[in-house]
Formats: sequence, structure tokens, C-alpha cells
Amino acid sequence: MDETARDRTRDEHGQYADRIPPESVVDVFEAREDRARPLTASDVMDALDCSRRTAHNKLNALVERGTLDTRKVGARSRVWWVPIERPTGVGDESNRSDAVSTAIRTATLPGSGPTLEARREALSAAYDYLTEHPEATKADFLRDVYHDHTAGYESAEGWWNAIQPALKGLPGVDPPEERGHLWHFLGGD
Repeated sequence: MDETARDRTRDEHGQYADRIPPESVVDVFEAREDRARPLTASDVMDALDCSRRTAHNKLNALVERGTLDTRKVGARSRVWWVPIERPTGVGDESNRSDAVSTAIRTATLPGSGPTLEARREALSAAYDYLTEHPEATKADFLRDVYHDHTAGYESAEGWWNAIQPALKGLPGVDPPEERGHLWHFLGGD
């Protein structure tokens, strides 16, 4: 047993007492020079001199609180960042009409439970993208939306085959009549 482990205090159940509060992890994010750069568990491990498991536990606890967001970036890699709030009204579901929110919530998408919820979020992201870019092609959606909202799909084509039929049914969406043409957002809901 190394000296560090011997010096650590234990709680009444014999478990090591938590010596690194989650706020210490937030401090690591605040101390970055480049505040837009996401961090890895290794970055947190190095800054706090803790184990990989401890870093992951603290990071995941902060994600659950909504303090951090995370994303898988490879087969075994993940990054974390402090989310930046969008300006009011841009992609904000609370500013959507009830008709749009209901249409997204009741859209026919494959899956159930967390998978269905991820697909609803992907549909919502596609809708937000179209409202921000009132003329968009399939390639635009795949390039700008799919990678951040894969919703469990391993291919962009599979994702599009599930999302685009539901997107067609949302208020204000004018789908192309022919394959490869522009999708339009007509505004209003």
C-alpha cells in the first residue's frame, strides 16, 4: 500500500472518506486558459492528483447535476465541458409553441426509453437547426446535426432515415418534393 492510501481517512463503513469535493473539479475547468477547450479525465487526474476512477466519478456527478456536459469522442474516449447557455429564444424549447413541443414529443420514432428520448432530442436538434438555417439540405443536417445527436445510430444514413420522416411532420417545416433538394422553414408554428 502506498503512503497516500495509508494517510487517507476512512468513514464509519471503512470506505475512504471523500477528499476531493466535486467543486474542485469545477475549479479545474475554471482555471483553463482556453475556456472553450473540453477536458479529459486525464486532465482532471493530473490537476487533482487523483485516480482515473475518482476523476470519472466526480465528472459524472457534475454531469448529473447539470454543471457539465459530456460526449464520447472515440471508442474509449470521452470529454467534458461547461455548457454555454444559448441566448434566449435560440433553440430554447421553453420558447417553442405547445404545438411544436407536442409534435416532437409525439413524433413516431423507433425505440423506447432512453433510446427514444435520445431520438426525440435528435429530432429537436434537427428542428432547431432548420429554424436557424431556413434553407438546408440533407447533407447540412448530416454534417451539422448528426455528429452531436447520433441517438444510437451508427450511420448518418440510418439516423436520417429515422429523423427525416418525423421532421416532415413538424409545424413550419416544408420538406423538399424531390430527393436532394432544400428543406425550408416557413416560420411560425
